[in-house]
Amino acid sequence: MGTPHNNAPEGAFAKTVLMPGDPLRAKFIAETFLEDAVLVNNVRGVQGYTGTYKGVKVSVMASGMGCPSMAIYSHELFHFFGVENILRIGSAGAMTEKLQLQDIVMAQGVCSDSNYAHQFGLPGNFAAIANFELLETAVAVAREKGVEPNVGSLLSSDIFYNKAGDTLKWAEMGVLAAEMESYALYCNAAEAGKRALAICTISDSIVTGAELSTEDRQTSFRNMMEIALEVAVRMDAK
Repeated sequence: MGTPHNNAPEGAFAKTVLMPGDPLRAKFIAETFLEDAVLVNNVRGVQGYTGTYKGVKVSVMASGMGCPSMAIYSHELFHFFGVENILRIGSAGAMTEKLQLQDIVMAQGVCSDSNYAHQFGLPGNFAAIANFELLETAVAVAREKGVEPNVGSLLSSDIFYNKAGDTLKWAEMGVLAAEMESYALYCNAAEAGKRALAICTISDSIVTGAELSTEDRQTSFRNMMEIALEVAVRMDAK
């Protein structure tokens, strides 16, 4: 067992993996929420942990930044490590004034300027959508916590510093926020016949310029983390 990017032994990962982009956020989740957490992968410093939450085996591992990085790790988890569900838990930049810092967005669908899906040889554009069971469960969990999630489309962009300055054109089509990983995750889940959902917290606003600190991004997204963990618990019985 093992790949060039993941040296975990067979059976090391749970059925459901939470995937923040930042390895330090993965470490924070493992140390804060999981019982008996064990570091199962640290190749290239991309930390992966497995422990239990409410008695259920749960894993958390970083994805790195961008579609190429998410694509490698999610592909390997789906195809080589028996993972059934991946929940991306990351930050996103608001593309509408209706979203405030710390608001939660759940990606029903993901738009992208990436060419990632070209490899599948499709005669058109692939519409990347979440697994409905994961989405439905996450919405229910959020509402039970008193959190009303914003459900809609995200933009997964390959470009962070956009010289064209046209990112907000996507908002004219109702896209809520921008990030960099979910499109590859949804494509990989579809190809593998597995399940994926992106749950993001608004860390900054492309519209207003408001933003959270780096420390806040690493440690303060507790609502998003707790929602994803509870989804993992409920999916374990299915």
